[in-house]
Amino acid sequence: MGGSGERARHWRYAELPGVDLLRARYVDKIFVRHTHENFVIAAIADGVEVFHHGGADQYVGPGALALVNPDTPHTGRAGVPEGWRYGAVYPSPELVAGIAAETTTVRGTPGFTSPVLDDPYAAGLVHQVLRAADDGNALAADTLLRVAVTRLLRLNGGSLPQRAVRSAGARVAARARAVLEENMAAPPALERLAADLGTSPFALLRAFRNAYGMPPHTWLTDARVRRARHLLDAGTAPAEVAAAVGFTDQPHLNRHFTRVVGVPPGAYQRERRGLRKNVQDPHGNLLLPSDAWQNSKLSQTYAVTTAENPTPPSSGTPWGSGSPSDCPVSPSG
Repeated sequence: MGGSGERARHWRYAELPGVDLLRARYVDKIFVRHTHENFVIAAIADGVEVFHHGGADQYVGPGALALVNPDTPHTGRAGVPEGWRYGAVYPSPELVAGIAAETTTVRGTPGFTSPVLDDPYAAGLVHQVLRAADDGNALAADTLLRVAVTRLLRLNGGSLPQRAVRSAGARVAARARAVLEENMAAPPALERLAADLGTSPFALLRAFRNAYGMPPHTWLTDARVRRARHLLDAGTAPAEVAAAVGFTDQPHLNRHFTRVVGVPPGAYQRERRGLRKNVQDPHGNLLLPSDAWQNSKLSQTYAVTTAENPTPPSSGTPWGSGSPSDCPVSPSG
């Protein structure tokens, strides 16, 4: 994974369909500009993460969450020398929309209005979701995830703005994106792409960046990694994936995949096949076992209870009304 004891586990739990899960400790790791198909709900346990989002650097420390809507460009890096340790869930837009419709007043396409939220209780819920998934407790994992998403939407949710009517530049950018998607393994050069679309290279660059938040070559790398994830999920060997999405070889795939996803493609695929249960350090010790993740610091900071009985603190319930009866799925059921 890298130096300075960096470790990460990126996996799925079959009882939480459409949700990716992550535990990680990073020190030197730098996430390049990229997007996710799903929401990002990342709870910081130790250290500080900095991520560029919406034209500014955002700082997230212990007890706070980084919240990123789908298809929103962002980066990631350490904000302190010791790096950061965190747990994250990545629920699908469909799952979040369903929860919003059932438990909130948000209408339209739901999303987060601010990229950072200081809410130790919600952060604790995220860690409890990961612990429940590790323990194979489907009822707790599903319940806690829905409670966490409901709380976050009520505290920091709103309707995402509708896409404006496309300008001429936006239409050119959309056509360029379609060409790149169709020719991912052998994309045209910028000058050829612009000429085929009846525009100039610099005009295309401006239009593409305005529409998608990044230049075409950066977007293409992100799209290749996204497609690589789908192929790896389907069981395709990493070497075949590299060729299919347009990387020159498997090391080329490894480098870019790790810079976006946070783990190498081989480790990513092994987790999808259920071959690993916990992350280990070089000496064979469990670095992020479920019990250790719910450590004393988290207990003191978040007042976290067990996954089987997530009783909210009296000063702030995850349902926003002060009454557990408002929970979308009763934790005690």
